[in-house]
Order: sequence, then C-alpha cells, then structure tokens
Amino acid sequence: MILGVTGSIGSGKTTVAKFFSKHWYSRIDADWIGHEILKKDKKIQKEMVRNFGSGILDKNRNIARQKLGNAVFSDKNKLKKLNSIMHPLIIKEIKNHIKKIRAKCGKNARIIIDAPLLLETEAKNLVDKVIVVKCDEKNIFKRNKKFTMQQTERILNTQMPLKKKLKQADFVIDNNKDLNDLEKQVENIVQKLNQK
Repeated sequence: MILGVTGSIGSGKTTVAKFFSKHWYSRIDADWIGHEILKKDKKIQKEMVRNFGSGILDKNRNIARQKLGNAVFSDKNKLKKLNSIMHPLIIKEIKNHIKKIRAKCGKNARIIIDAPLLLETEAKNLVDKVIVVKCDEKNIFKRNKKFTMQQTERILNTQMPLKKKLKQADFVIDNNKDLNDLEKQVENIVQKLNQK
C-alpha cells in the first residue's frame, strides 16, 4: 500500500507523514530528495546556474534554496523550467526508494510519500490512495517559520488550489486544531485501511 500525502505549503503534510511512520509506514520525503539532488548533483547545479543565474549561489558556491525560491516563485516561466528539470529526477529517486523499501520489507510494504506537488506531477501515478491535508490560511501563515508571509503567499499562489486537490482526495485531514487531533485523524485512516 502506497499512500501519497499532499496539501498547501505549511499545511502540516510532513507532520502527518511522520504520524503514519508510527504505524509502520516507511516515509519518502520528496522535498528532502529534491534538496539532496541540488546539494550533490554537480551537473544539476551547473544547469541551475545556467538557467537562473549565479545569484542563486551562497558564498560557498552552493545553491541557496531560499535564493532559488525567490528567483522562481515570482516568475511562472522560471518555475516551469525548474519543475521540468527537477520533477523527473525526484520521481526517479522516489521509485528507487520504493524499490529499496520493498526489497527490504516485502512487496506489501506500507509506504507514505510526502510530496507537495503530488497531484501536479507523475508522482500521483505511484500511489494507491491520496491524502490531502487542509489548513486555514491564517494557520498556514502563523505556523510557517521557514518563509516570510510574502514568500508563503507567493508559493501558495503557484500551487494547485486546495479545492482542486480536495476533489482528488481519498482521505482529507483537517489540520486546524492541535497535534492530538491530527494524530487521531491519522489513526482513523490507518484503521480504515487495515480493515480493507
């Protein structure tokens, strides 16, 4: 069983995926995979600089994700370009992770893929069920410590609208309360899946 968890930026996808880990789901983090590719793949680093300029580099000549984000999230064409480079690589890596998990845990291994752009990419074809985490914008802004309000707003504007995501959901998790409530919702989904 492969689950995909998605939602808007700062909605709590990763927290939800971590709660699934408590129920023996192996977590694959698409964001982390993307970061690792940018950090380690010299060819991709060169391609990024070629497409988005040396302004995306930090003082050690590594890609600064915040600078890259600032460069692409305000320009639809640049974002499209970034996605066309990164998505195939991330999906290939997700498939490798799935293979490794199944080799270790058997073909019926429980896997959860934590992917912000699950429904916008080919990644949706890898999952059996889609979980969408929804969260009010005021809570997204309040909880999101990684980006400024402006940056968060810019990213939200580039993502698939929540309404559209909810239409493709097999399960919806409402993350507007506390962590206990969130964990209970995860447990309910796990129970439903175990009954099938």
